[in-house]
Amino acid sequence: MVIPKALRDEVGIKGPTEVEIEEYNGDLTVSVPRIPAHVEMRDGLPVIVPEVPVRTMTAEDVRAAIDRVRR
Repeated sequence: MVIPKALRDEVGIKGPTEVEIEEYNGDLTVSVPRIPAHVEMRDGLPVIVPEVPVRTMTAEDVRAAIDRVRR
């Protein structure tokens, strides 16, 4: 797949990069996974576990993320 340079620059793709492609109602969405992770079952529940060290989110971080999505 060829992604135009202007779009690569905008989303931060540099060199060979893994992307995720999803289909929804006949449309394709291409995204760059930001943090490599996998899912583990813990106490019977699925938990996303990052494969690299990440900063713990505070309550303020969570509120800001929710506000960004609601806009």
